[in-house]
Amino acid sequence: MGTFTEPQTGHQFKQAAFAHLISEAQAASSTEQAWLYLEAAHVVGQLFFRPHLLTHAHMLRLSFRTRDWPEMAGQLVRLALVPLGHLSGRLPLGNPGRANVSAFEPLPVRPELAALIAQAQER
Repeated sequence: MGTFTEPQTGHQFKQAAFAHLISEAQAASSTEQAWLYLEAAHVVGQLFFRPHLLTHAHMLRLSFRTRDWPEMAGQLVRLALVPLGHLSGRLPLGNPGRANVSAFEPLPVRPELAALIAQAQER
């Protein structure tokens, strides 16, 4: 299991970019595209309690809508873990928030997510 990465002080939440990513996830024409936008939103919002929680709620809804039961179980666990991660002040940075990766492992941001985040920040 990887170590946690301490949140950086002074990191500012990019509300407009986060909102754009969530909006694009909701409007996506495919499930795969919706997941990419939600993963990017997770990376942008994971240091901030409310956006982090909202992202996992959207992920839970998408997993329910697509009847992806393993993902749904993973999102329920992650929703329960969000408060603990924020209370401890330690979060696995760069993690895309899906059930197919460890909820505890910091990861480099995948290039396709970085591109979506950069696009959202340019708006």
